[in-house]
Amino acid sequence: MKSPAVSTSHSSEFKSKIEQRQARVAVIGLGYVGLPLALLYSDQGFRVTGFDIDERKVSTLAAGGSYIFRITATEIQKARGQGFSATSDYAQLEQMDAIIICVPTPLNEYHEPDLSYITGTAESLAPHLQPGQLVVLESTTYPGTTGLKAARKGEPDDKAFFVAFSPEREDPGNQTVARHDIPKVIGGLEPKASELAGALYGAIFNRTVPVSSPAVAEMTKLLENIYRCVNIALVNELKLLCLRMGIDIWEVIEAASTKPFGFHPFYPGPGLGGHCIPVDPFYLSWKAKEWDFHTRFIELAGEINTNMPYHVLDSVAHALNQQKKAVNGSKVLVLGVAYKKDIDDLRESPALTIIELLQKAGAEVSYNDPYFPVVGRGRKYDLQMKCAPLDNLGQYDCVLIVTDHSDYDYQRIVRESKLVVDTRKATRGISSPKIVHC
Repeated sequence: MKSPAVSTSHSSEFKSKIEQRQARVAVIGLGYVGLPLALLYSDQGFRVTGFDIDERKVSTLAAGGSYIFRITATEIQKARGQGFSATSDYAQLEQMDAIIICVPTPLNEYHEPDLSYITGTAESLAPHLQPGQLVVLESTTYPGTTGLKAARKGEPDDKAFFVAFSPEREDPGNQTVARHDIPKVIGGLEPKASELAGALYGAIFNRTVPVSSPAVAEMTKLLENIYRCVNIALVNELKLLCLRMGIDIWEVIEAASTKPFGFHPFYPGPGLGGHCIPVDPFYLSWKAKEWDFHTRFIELAGEINTNMPYHVLDSVAHALNQQKKAVNGSKVLVLGVAYKKDIDDLRESPALTIIELLQKAGAEVSYNDPYFPVVGRGRKYDLQMKCAPLDNLGQYDCVLIVTDHSDYDYQRIVRESKLVVDTRKATRGISSPKIVHC
């Protein structure tokens, strides 16, 4: 593809706007990635406009409210006072200098990449693109996705817009690393796109990491999360072996973690959740088939992690059987439905699969999660459940800990329950015959 020409004056003007905080920044997709990013730019003095097709999000932000637990209404109101606004009107993109796309990239029912949010966004913004604008995709995807033509068909290169990929590195619930301290990887379709994107992100991140192409940046993101997926699969498989051998895998990991080199701890659980780790390996394995290449190691890790909710079901059935009860007809309370502790995020949560498996097995299932008063309908589930109180734990045949929220009083939970199946080692330090670790 022919690289778009860009004058030195345009590059200098763009950087000057960034330095003087006069650049207009658009963020498309105001979810767990896009909204924090928009607020980060707003906090640094930029005038930011957020775009989302979800009118509920737009109206909530317009009223100064928030729909993400760890983002307070006060933060939204402060940003609004600094010029932040939200809209579903894509025509306003014509006024922007930079457009950052942060839309979901899930898997379809066949575990194949679903790029419908990206393609839909591209189709919506295309009529409004202006010469000299910078468009950056942050949504996780396979290498080669960021291949938008950087010049409009039939128009000269000086009418070009510029395209880059910069993978999001959001970690919901992480309170130890400030967002601006997370290095930002950037790959432009050509050097000037990388230069402009570097200026844009350099204004809010302490370090930017330029790479040679969008494909390298896309593969970087996949490697980061596949690394975690594979290592989590390893400890999940070792956990299954340790359970048979009567060894505490958590004690093993703790002991191994004392090694000052060559080891990084990963922890087992009831399955993978979140917007990246359960999804990214399948993006790469799907794309690899185009080159007649099978990522066997990655696919095996995905298989192990995908099967963990079934292990949880078997563990509950065995624990109930020891109590001379069947899953069919038993009352089970699931503690925690978020995909990890202390966040309000249901994306790809293994708890949803576990609830459905228990229901199919005939259990009467309730749930409790301080972050979710209701669980309704999503892309892959339709539970329509309300959060049950924790005031009568003795009514349940089994209390199943799926997400180890810090709010829970585990001493009380064990004391008042008939049976506790713990998938997270949340009851560590509590000695009781009621507890079954799985």
